[in-house]
Amino acid sequence: MPSIKVLILRAPGANCDVETQFAFERAGAIAERLHINQLRESPALLQRYQVLVIPGGFTYGDDVAAGKILAVQLAHFLGDALRKFRDREKLILGICNGFQALLKAGLILSPDEEGPIATLTHNSNGRFIDRWVHLQTFGDRCPFLQGVERMFLPIAHGEGRLVCRADWQLQGLLQAGQAVLRYTSSLNSPTNASGNPNGSQGDIAGLCDLTGRVLGLMPHPERHILPTQHPHWTRNSTLGEGDGMAIFRNAVRFFH
Repeated sequence: MPSIKVLILRAPGANCDVETQFAFERAGAIAERLHINQLRESPALLQRYQVLVIPGGFTYGDDVAAGKILAVQLAHFLGDALRKFRDREKLILGICNGFQALLKAGLILSPDEEGPIATLTHNSNGRFIDRWVHLQTFGDRCPFLQGVERMFLPIAHGEGRLVCRADWQLQGLLQAGQAVLRYTSSLNSPTNASGNPNGSQGDIAGLCDLTGRVLGLMPHPERHILPTQHPHWTRNSTLGEGDGMAIFRNAVRFFH
């Protein structure tokens, strides 16, 4: 079968592009990293790929707000090309800073006449958070999460709290099945304060668009690919492949 080609979009301050490339190559894809300026000069380059990924990091120093400058570039210079890419039933993945950029560019949730429906803002504790979290998936809308029920992944962000403009809009996301990934406790009980690290409304850790083919998530699946990346790997010899690997394998499998 022909290899799936993945474009990993770099920008100043991105720092998870190599790990993301490794994960997709391990899943059997051909993954290439490209600077956003190159794509701005030639948006037609997107046609070569089946998957577009915006990796984690601190693009443009997260000046103004996390992912905001990259979001402006995506919306104003590449918006049409990205929407055409999505509408050709291809996949788009945003991880951490990439999620922030996709959401603020209106590529996951389209803004209405009053503006953005939701944003990602400062954690409720006002601090940068670097820890591992338990996650639960909801629904079967998103190809990236097919067959996945739970994951244990690391987070590292200062602005990961999802906030909707109005409560009815949050309820709409939940009812529409777009809140596909949520923080949960380690015992599979209803989410409590210890399960939600940043105060995100609805315990939301990841959102997809209405097609399910555009996914943004705050946790870092590319940082849990190998069993030795698990924080307890020295005490648990039965650990298999890292939980994050399923997302990358699912993306490749979608096209076969």
